[in-house]
Amino acid sequence: MKSRCLELIFLAFLIFSTEKIFAQSTHDILVSGGLDLIKSDNIKLFEKAQIGLEGNYFIQRHFSAGLGVEIWTKQKSSFVLGARWYADDHLFFRLRGLIGINDASAGIGWSKALNEKWRFEGIGDFYFNQSDFALRAGVGYVIR
Repeated sequence: MKSRCLELIFLAFLIFSTEKIFAQSTHDILVSGGLDLIKSDNIKLFEKAQIGLEGNYFIQRHFSAGLGVEIWTKQKSSFVLGARWYADDHLFFRLRGLIGINDASAGIGWSKALNEKWRFEGIGDFYFNQSDFALRAGVGYVIR
């Protein structure tokens, strides 16, 4: 319980530690990675892990196309094709196809600029074939 409280305090610190917003621009590349903190099919803590790595190319300021990989400790890893639509500089929606486990996911995310290059991201995804829900946290780096 105490460690969970410390995690939440650290998360709040990251979220509110910067005042400036540096939005993505057309032709920027966002390289990011994240770890699932909670997933609905996890019965036992630390029984399995899921990590996602992806790159997103901003075709327009509010729309990106992405490639990536999902790595699981308990099942086959997947190649990922996806897209993000940013409603504003923080809120985004994403759709992804996972080739390898033959699934698709839809999610909503929130991004916070830590400085001009680094982003903190929190994402909630629903996996259609598995009927699972996951919450993920990660960081991204913008290449201009």
